[in-house]
Order: sequence, then C-alpha cells, then structure tokens
Amino acid sequence: MRYTLIWRPTAEAALAHLWNTASDRQAVTDAADTIDSALRDSPLLVGESRGGNTRIVMASPLAVYCDVSEADRTVHVWAVWRSRGS
Repeated sequence: MRYTLIWRPTAEAALAHLWNTASDRQAVTDAADTIDSALRDSPLLVGESRGGNTRIVMASPLAVYCDVSEADRTVHVWAVWRSRGS
C-alpha cells in the first residue's frame, strides 16, 4: 500500500525557486520525481532517520526533510534544498 505524499507549501515554494533558478532544470525535475516515488512507495527504507518521524532523503542535486506517519500512511515534505556538491 502506497503512502500519501504531501509537500508543505513552504517546501513546494522552495522547490519551485530551486527549479526556476537552476541551470540544470532536468536534473532538479528528475531528482524531485525520484524522491516523490521513493517516499510514496517505501519512505522508511530510503534516506536516514533524523529522530522521531523525521527523515532526510537525497537524490542529487536535491535533499529533503520529511515526516513519516505510519499510522495514517502519510509523508509530509517540509524542507528541500540543493545538496552539497551539486
């Protein structure tokens, strides 16, 4: 069973800004798609735990923080940024 993925408005706005200012828009799009897919399919098997329900997930050139709720099968992405070296 898949998880429902919800991008918080601030994270959505940050992703839009990253895409609008990127010289590598396709790479940003591909990374966002990879993260979305992984978080919908198996959020507890990707990235690393950061305590509590929070995880960090990376797909170059992006990284996100998200909270995973197993009880209601939701993932809330609340921060996104360009990862180091990208």
